Amino acid sequence: MKKWMSFICAVLLLASCAATRAQQTDPEQRLKELGITLITPSKPVANYVKAVRVGNMLYLSGHGPDKPEGGLITGKVGADLTLEQAKDAARVTGISLLSTIKAELGDLNKVKRIVKVLGMVNAVPTFDQHPKVINGFSDLMVEVFGENGKHARSAIGVGSLPSNIPVEIEMIIEIKE
Repeated sequence: MKKWMSFICAVLLLASCAATRAQQTDPEQRLKELGITLITPSKPVANYVKAVRVGNMLYLSGHGPDKPEGGLITGKVGADLTLEQAKDAARVTGISLLSTIKAELGDLNKVKRIVKVLGMVNAVPTFDQHPKVINGFSDLMVEVFGENGKHARSAIGVGSLPSNIPVEIEMIIEIKE
């Protein structure tokens, strides 16, 4: 009976270790698997910086949907862009934010978790699907960071955004010690 108990404990321990390893995601590898290429972060458009590190926290300024070839995705959701187009713009904004994180930290594996996100959607007054737009960003964070990509979030509608971008997103991340 003792041998069986030892065997069962060993199997359970191995299963637990395998589950823990499966939850640990290598974000650099995930980007390659997803076919995502990071961009060179754009310069701030006013008197601010793109990121500020305080202890083990990194605070990222609002980013917009920077196109890989340069320029921005523009338009008002519900007038110029559909929900799906806006969701894609939020995903592109996520790539812009990841690019800034990589530039600041040198390696996305230094990200412990995505903590808090504020997503702003430039939309017509009758548009009410702001959370669905920002899901384009949130889904990307989970694809890249796994469980550590899940975050607290607010998604709001606004009457306008700089340069008529459809989405602006800011975030707070925790950095590994």
